[in-house]
Amino acid sequence: MKFLEKAIVKVGAEVADAEGAIEEAGNLLIQEGLIERSYMEAMKDSYKENGPYFVLAPSIAIPHARPEDGVNEASVSFVQLKKPVIFGHSSNDPVRLVFGLGASSSDEHLTLLRKLTALLNDSANVERLTTATSYEDIKKHIRNGAISDDEGINSLWIRTRNKFDFENECGTSFIR
Repeated sequence: MKFLEKAIVKVGAEVADAEGAIEEAGNLLIQEGLIERSYMEAMKDSYKENGPYFVLAPSIAIPHARPEDGVNEASVSFVQLKKPVIFGHSSNDPVRLVFGLGASSSDEHLTLLRKLTALLNDSANVERLTTATSYEDIKKHIRNGAISDDEGINSLWIRTRNKFDFENECGTSFIR
């Protein structure tokens, strides 16, 4: 399992649009052999077909696809955008932080989401990721407790609006 390792993190990426942001996150995973190109294409297709359902919080997108679309190893890449881009989400645009998620099973998916939840539930961590100027800045925050294996409960509540303008709210808790 690869989570925010140096080879799959890019700080200050310049993209023109949401698809470019998804490609940046996907290409990091492709270059490391963690996903197939088909998986990145499936992430983009999902965005085109279903809208910005994966823009889960203000400024944060977690594009993903189905495991059978080409995941080789569970992983999360991170792309910090130099300039925010619009994904089309009614309340969480514009996006500046993009986490490309690839999991080959439900258990891996939950494990990766738990790690992301631990990191992103703290607004100070989101601010640090937004203002980081290097991978070393990010690594320091992760090592200093942004993600830990301490026992506890993390919750993530998500409010989304689909392309038909229906609002959905869901939440989950991860007990560690």
